[in-house]
Amino acid sequence: MVNHMISELLAAPEGEHYQFKEAKTRFSFTEALKCCCALANGGGGKLVLGISDKRPRKVVGSEAFEQPERTIETLSSKLRIKVEFKLYEYEGMRVLVFEVSSRPVGVPVQVDGIAWWYDGDSTSRFSARYFL
Repeated sequence: MVNHMISELLAAPEGEHYQFKEAKTRFSFTEALKCCCALANGGGGKLVLGISDKRPRKVVGSEAFEQPERTIETLSSKLRIKVEFKLYEYEGMRVLVFEVSSRPVGVPVQVDGIAWWYDGDSTSRFSARYFL
């Protein structure tokens, strides 16, 4: 089962529904918040830590967010949407996946008053046309 999930992640296209970050030793909570906000505004998706973002993708492992339960509690609280996580062990390496729900219809998710979304694999500030 784990190998199947990792294979699916390795094959997934990076964009508005999947974001890959190596995050070998750490990852900024502020950056995770912004990424999750953009994923929610794009219809929901996964922030994957411990898999390279460059193709061909490979599992590199991540030590970021040692207590993911606390991290998703804070992410969910700040974003006001459901965020869950899955933790995988693959060949002795840890892969952490945050699963982000879609925003409510017509209401952008914001971080400190700014709504983010993905334009390709880069985050951009809110544009009203995406929420009308």
